[in-house]
Amino acid sequence: MKLLTRSEELILLAVLGLGDDAYCVPIHKRISRTTGDEWSLGSIYMPLDRLVKKGYLESRLSDSTPQRGGRHKRIYRVTRSGLRALREVQDVSRKLREEAAGLPEEI
Repeated sequence: MKLLTRSEELILLAVLGLGDDAYCVPIHKRISRTTGDEWSLGSIYMPLDRLVKKGYLESRLSDSTPQRGGRHKRIYRVTRSGLRALREVQDVSRKLREEAAGLPEEI
């Protein structure tokens, strides 16, 4: 089983939550806001590229917009393979949490 990295998991979840507005800037803002840490754009772009290469994300260019000076946005969408990968990593995390439930709060 090839599990996602934590950053890949967070990015897939952000893309799912953003729907049709899933391009780099909102993905970056959502992850930074949710984690409480300021992520660099590079820490978003690199996993996005990996996830596309792995087939977990698809991307397309949007229509050009006047507010972006006629430039396109690269919009991302989670694929079925991406959903399967998310389910796998979440199942593993759930099982490990259940097994660790009896551990003391402090060590």
